[in-house]
Amino acid sequence: MNQTQFPHPRGLGARNSVPGTAFPHDRISARHFPINLVQVSFQDFVLRVHLIELAPSILSADFARLGEQVCAAGEGGASVVHVDIMDGHFVPNLTIGPPVVKSLRKATKLPLDCHLMIENPDEFIPAFADAGVDWISVHQEACRHLNRTLHLIKSHDCLAGVVINPATPVETLAEVLDIVDYVLVMSVNPGFGAQKFIPSTLHKMRQLAELRRQRGLQYRIEVDGGLALDTVADVVRAGAEILVAGNAVFGNGNPRQNAQALLKAATEAAMQKV
Repeated sequence: MNQTQFPHPRGLGARNSVPGTAFPHDRISARHFPINLVQVSFQDFVLRVHLIELAPSILSADFARLGEQVCAAGEGGASVVHVDIMDGHFVPNLTIGPPVVKSLRKATKLPLDCHLMIENPDEFIPAFADAGVDWISVHQEACRHLNRTLHLIKSHDCLAGVVINPATPVETLAEVLDIVDYVLVMSVNPGFGAQKFIPSTLHKMRQLAELRRQRGLQYRIEVDGGLALDTVADVVRAGAEILVAGNAVFGNGNPRQNAQALLKAATEAAMQKV
């Protein structure tokens, strides 16, 4: 095995970057990865590893130490902060609103990935954009006019994502895949953290990856729910690139060390995939 040094991105998806293969050079740090250069091509390896990002979900964080814990996860390699917004109607739980997001914006320079699990998301998109989020995703199941909602997000200078629940087929997204910057596959039923991963959602990630290849699109694939050391390899091999993990990062132990361990497992799986 040769020991080769490659750059690793620390902020794909900031407002001035392009999802997929455009990497902001000012936010790259060096990491070392073992790789057998005979088995995989240099180009495929670099592309696949660069696309893997960890997005810790603050739903499982200690809110009394939120800024501190987010910073620790970032030190461990997390490059996006996932913010779950719940209204108690679309999902059976309540979380936070724009004022907390605005405070979080002051605590980190990492992109904020705002996942709206709410009814009537169009009414709240401007407020969250003004609070400083960089990405906004909405549920296909919650939007009456999904095309319009996605363009509304983009009009506020945010990356636009669409989310599907475990029981929602990928086919429902056929008419918006050329609009979105990323697709979020829920691998648990939304509303609560620390749920068990639903294995049947893996085929959706594979299907989205194949559709992207067939149609020549550039959206990225995100997964949320039940990600841990025993499931992260499966989702990466299925095609997921942005990995949302809450309990696995913030639930027990040190967020920095937990983030490092998850990224290590994800990177090894990405190397195997190519």
